[in-house]
Amino acid sequence: MVRMKNPELTTLAIGDGANDVNMIAAAHVGIGISGLEGQQAARSSDYAIGQFKYLKTLLFYHGREAYRRNAYLISYMFYKNVLFVFPMFFFGFYSVFSGTPIYDNFLYQFFNLFFTGAPIMCFGMID
Repeated sequence: MVRMKNPELTTLAIGDGANDVNMIAAAHVGIGISGLEGQQAARSSDYAIGQFKYLKTLLFYHGREAYRRNAYLISYMFYKNVLFVFPMFFFGFYSVFSGTPIYDNFLYQFFNLFFTGAPIMCFGMID
């Protein structure tokens, strides 16, 4: 129901038995807990853990990793934009702010395509 109402959200399902298999399969991320009710949930999940007490460690680790990835990409975008804007700023002093462009229009598009799209795709594929 959550995935149908808000398709942009990422869902997490946690289950420990055979009755939770459909819920785990429907979620973006499924965690199966192997226990007394069998192994069906653990086999159909993305992550399988042995007990409920390991769930806190798993969620903290993945939350930290998601935060680390976002912080890394924000830092990269800031650095990319600084490298893009500062030469134009200093060229303004050189050209006495006449409005003369420092780069060709093709280079603007190539810079954004190459330095914005390619690193994020590589980062996503490696991660």
